[in-house]
Amino acid sequence: MDRSLWEILTARYIFAVLGCLAMAIIYGLKVNLSIAMVRMINQTATSSSLAPGYLSRAGLTFNNTDDRTWRQTLDVIKNEECSESPDNNNEKEDGPFLWSGTIQGILLSSYFWGYLVAQLPGGRIAELVSAKWVMYFAVAINIACTLLSPLAAKVHYGALLVLRIAEGIGGGVTFPAMHVMLAQWAPPTERSIMSSIAYAGTALGTVIFTLVTGVIAAKLGWEAIFYIEGAVSACWLILWPFLVADSPRKHKFISQDEQEYLTNALSSSREEHDSEKKPSVPWKSVIKSRPFFAILVAHTCSNWGWYMVLIELPLYMKGILKFKIAANGVLTAMPYFSMWIFSIILSKVLDTLQSYEKITTTTARKTATLIACITPAICFLIIGYIGCQRIIAIILMSTAITSIGGMFCGFLSNHIDIAPNFAGTLMAITNMVATIPGIVVPIFVGKLTQADPSITSWRIIFWERNKHGIRIAKC
Repeated sequence: MDRSLWEILTARYIFAVLGCLAMAIIYGLKVNLSIAMVRMINQTATSSSLAPGYLSRAGLTFNNTDDRTWRQTLDVIKNEECSESPDNNNEKEDGPFLWSGTIQGILLSSYFWGYLVAQLPGGRIAELVSAKWVMYFAVAINIACTLLSPLAAKVHYGALLVLRIAEGIGGGVTFPAMHVMLAQWAPPTERSIMSSIAYAGTALGTVIFTLVTGVIAAKLGWEAIFYIEGAVSACWLILWPFLVADSPRKHKFISQDEQEYLTNALSSSREEHDSEKKPSVPWKSVIKSRPFFAILVAHTCSNWGWYMVLIELPLYMKGILKFKIAANGVLTAMPYFSMWIFSIILSKVLDTLQSYEKITTTTARKTATLIACITPAICFLIIGYIGCQRIIAIILMSTAITSIGGMFCGFLSNHIDIAPNFAGTLMAITNMVATIPGIVVPIFVGKLTQADPSITSWRIIFWERNKHGIRIAKC
């Protein structure tokens, strides 16, 4: 490739864009099952006409079957259920699988089983061997498992479970590997924007795949979701090996000016190590580090809300707000687009303020993290009180998801700031702990909504008191 072109298209931003696409593929293939599940499950057969939760909410039992009692029960249901969306048109969305809410929750959470165990090995392999090829493995295994998913689902849900765990292993190594590469490619004054470009792929992938998945499911059926998305994603596997390298000095096409710039910019913030001599992780210092502990807490708390909307939002839109699958896909996806835009703008603003020495790196990270954690918490609490007001619910959900984008230039970038040589390992540790909500949330929601698929279960999820003033739960 002509070197003059690389002087215009800098190697570090080509890496950031391809990294963004990699994260988009990983997250898109992660969330597509959440939407496909709506079409895969026989909702009519797996739902009872009156779940036990309905009766318990009215203070009734199954033995109280006189007419007056049933009318009281139906009044409770009518008051707390949303009416059908006006554009539903009695759409038939039942699928072939009779999977209970618990099984659905296990399938959705199984991704995080693999995701959890892959963190530390992925981080160390990326640091010691090659972050570039760890990323390649991550995307490749997700594509392969996606293409095999329809066949596995027809064989047995256990087979699909195995594939989802394998996808999780691929997904689990992406953040540590990306952190290692950002430590090699992102100069301090561009770290926020480059991190946001790369990690904003999680939002971009969610937008694109959610929109496409809803349309494919409505037009072509659930099987086509996995075949089409897996095949298109495979194009990335051709570009990454030729256009990206582990570091500037290993890149074949990087301009001399850019290589010198990155070498000078990064030498002051990290210690260079030859491939034959890799540093060992100072575990004692890591354990005693207060900044690292702060990142760990912020990452874990933020991920509870992040995984709640990422995994369960399609179910909430369908089951409570009563949107059909095509509209479900659009409404679920659009907030992630605003998150993508917001994260880029916020990171650029913070980088600019840092370059003019108006704020410190610490202030920038704290500001972004505060936005990413506090705003969604407030929105979720309010949602528990608005009932079935669709427009307000969508606005609050959109605001919550958009603000979560602050994490990309907040605590997610902080690992590189405090220890660039061990960014992959530190990211692996915090992301491993922060994965626990991803395992708990789907099972927690699945069990609640199986017993009672109404809005009351979602009030428990979002933390609410029931209409009789009794404290149900606090999440």
